[in-house]
Amino acid sequence: MAKHDLDSNYLDPNYEPVVNHSGNTPFADVLASRMQRRTVMKGSVGAALAGFMGFSLTGCGSDSNDSGSDLGGNTETPPVDTTLGFQAVPVSSANEVVVPEGYVSEAFLPWGTPITGSYPEYRPDGTNTGAEQEQQVGMHHDGMHFYPIDQKSGGNSSEEGLLVMNHEYINQGALHANGPTRAADNGGVRPADEVRKEIAAHGVSVVHIKKDSEGKWDVVFGSRYNRRITGATPMDIRGPVRGYHKLVTPYSLNATETRGTLNNCAMGTSPWGTYLTAEENWHGYFAHDNDAAVRPREYVRHNVSGSSRYDWEKADSALDQYQRFDVTPQEGGSAETDYRFEANTFGYMVEIDPFTPESKPQKRTALGRFGHEGVIFAPAKEGEPVVCYSGDDSQFEYIYKFVSAKPYYAATADGSLLDEGTLYVARFNDDGSGEWLALSLDDAGFAAKVSAAEGEEVGRSGILFDGFENQADVLVNTRLAADIAGATPMDRPEWGAIDPNTGEVYFTLTNNSRRTEDEVDAANPIVRNRNGHIIRWQEAGNEFTATEFEWDIFVFAGEQGTETVVGDEAVVTLDDTNIFNSPDGLWFDYNGRLWIQTDGYSNETFGNQMMLAADPVTRDIRRFFVGPQGCEVTGVVTTPDSATMFVNIQHPRNNWPNAAEDRPRDATVIVTRSDGGVIGV
Repeated sequence: MAKHDLDSNYLDPNYEPVVNHSGNTPFADVLASRMQRRTVMKGSVGAALAGFMGFSLTGCGSDSNDSGSDLGGNTETPPVDTTLGFQAVPVSSANEVVVPEGYVSEAFLPWGTPITGSYPEYRPDGTNTGAEQEQQVGMHHDGMHFYPIDQKSGGNSSEEGLLVMNHEYINQGALHANGPTRAADNGGVRPADEVRKEIAAHGVSVVHIKKDSEGKWDVVFGSRYNRRITGATPMDIRGPVRGYHKLVTPYSLNATETRGTLNNCAMGTSPWGTYLTAEENWHGYFAHDNDAAVRPREYVRHNVSGSSRYDWEKADSALDQYQRFDVTPQEGGSAETDYRFEANTFGYMVEIDPFTPESKPQKRTALGRFGHEGVIFAPAKEGEPVVCYSGDDSQFEYIYKFVSAKPYYAATADGSLLDEGTLYVARFNDDGSGEWLALSLDDAGFAAKVSAAEGEEVGRSGILFDGFENQADVLVNTRLAADIAGATPMDRPEWGAIDPNTGEVYFTLTNNSRRTEDEVDAANPIVRNRNGHIIRWQEAGNEFTATEFEWDIFVFAGEQGTETVVGDEAVVTLDDTNIFNSPDGLWFDYNGRLWIQTDGYSNETFGNQMMLAADPVTRDIRRFFVGPQGCEVTGVVTTPDSATMFVNIQHPRNNWPNAAEDRPRDATVIVTRSDGGVIGV
């Protein structure tokens, strides 16, 4: 998600505060130590970066001298051809989508497309009501997945299916006819229908789509599958946090339910065919009067403080469904009478069954509470635990892994497998090894660290730690638990992806521009890591349940001449065909090619945001797609035959995709080859 260089119509300037002051060894320090053994960058760009970072760049990369995507010692060539068969497109600053020669693209399912209910038409003047927005495609498209319509019966249709997508946040200026009514200019209140519309523009869309006789994709109107899940949809709380007293609200006195999902960024698809949407930067939706009461640690560690981003709690109807966004304890009140704990019901992965529209979304609390970017599942094996990974998308935050307590059996598997298990957090050691640290009070090592931390301030956060009541308390305070465990703070871990051929896990580390020269020391040697990089690791013994791994860097982003080096040889040298910054979205297609999407800064060098394809074996990287002006390129999936690709465009500007309309509209882009062949070949 874009969190910088956007105007005030798009997001709050304090959208992503740094709230990790644990003092744990940051990834920059780990990387710097590892650089003492291996070379990462050289040449003029490398020299400039060395001076910029304040140390000599002398090493990083795989110990292997082959083309080497396998860090676990398996040097067999993957069975699927992952070479790239298209000519790279140049950088572009045009207000249009650019794809390679031989490919075509078209916008599809823009914000406001009617998909359910009475199918209210989108009105370009912004006068659609809140009730109508609840029946239309939401705003700010993000992560998505295509489910073949016959998937439940074992099929893999590429002609018809359910396209499920996230809607992360909103452009208030475009959403309303005359922009939003500010509470400060309106007697301290906002019109309730404006608030309803904004809440409805968040969440998830499930859209039944099908090719017509001419091969054109369209919505299947009247389908029972078409559905909107919004910031007001009733949801169940599942897992260890269900029933915990810190989630009690007037809406759910037994802490088993809540309403809505917000700031849905990336996603994941489960082995049993459901969709999991991530709640990322949910903290800014809540207001807390810091003078009214001492903020609980659950709010301090996520910076739930002060005013809310959109002032939803100030709706003039004063209805409970809006007042809940004020989490300030009321004088003489309690959790049963005010919404002091409402924000504790957010920050989870939310499971949705797209094939059962009457089903209730489930917040899977065993996967932890933090700023989830998404979740990526390891290939499920019969009779073995389910394993999945998730990044906490904020600077200096962590990467997590969940291992289910119960084994997976295809015939009976469902989301309950995600309600019991162990949540781990990653520590990256400077010798290229890594450890998964259990965040469980049943783990002796973690329990000892918890005991040692009691009565102490954890890092520089100002949180005076007084212990955990139980495992539910650990999970509600996942970030704090990871601080205590000794995890490695990373440079904004975002999307993950698993190589289907080698089992290596890849994660994007988008950037970290918060480090200043004054902060440069042995623990934080990199100043303003503006371009980011992609890390990867292989679990010990190629077993996803392992508690140890070997890690390395797949590629460093940057300008022309940036090199990623293994041994003494540059395996990637960025040039005009593949320069990029701020890798964000990440996905392996069904043939094993890696797709990299960006959400960074645009200038004359990089142009607009883009998507690149990579051969993980050779590290051949080529620019495949460039988005329109002002956008983030995010969310990618193909049909099973790999002949249709869906790519999401978030927060475009300058009236894309229809120059004749006054408002920009987030949209999905359909990419196909002119000859109908496989994408990327």
